[in-house]
Amino acid sequence: MTLYAAYGSNLDPEQMRMRAPHSPHRGTGWLRGWRITFGGHEFGWEGSIATIVEDPTREVFVAIYDLTEEDELALDRWEGAELGLYSKVKLRVETLWGSEICWFYVLNSYEGGFPSYRYLRIMADAAEIAGAPIDYVDELRSRTAIEDE
Repeated sequence: MTLYAAYGSNLDPEQMRMRAPHSPHRGTGWLRGWRITFGGHEFGWEGSIATIVEDPTREVFVAIYDLTEEDELALDRWEGAELGLYSKVKLRVETLWGSEICWFYVLNSYEGGFPSYRYLRIMADAAEIAGAPIDYVDELRSRTAIEDE
């Protein structure tokens, strides 16, 4: 098993049960010194898509999963990692039980553009369901988005 940290729509435990059914939820934590942003508008999925970038003044709420090898391969396919859309990086996450090294998907594209309203709403709802603080969820909901087509 390997630790995976979800920060976008994969914060939703129901979604992760469908995408990685053999991988239990371990808890939540914070990726310090990073922030959520959007990029990859050229990939054409309703606007820009979520990624993380370094930012020493910010932090990202995450849900941590013990990912089986089978589920990791399935999630790679789902997220487009095998197509080069995302790379996987290992970063340190602060949790209630200590510090853990987890891997994250990081978009292989430049930062920029706006997500669709629908995509942003899915992300904010997933963060709320996962137990993110209300100010974190409100910040996601207040971001600029493009109209859904």
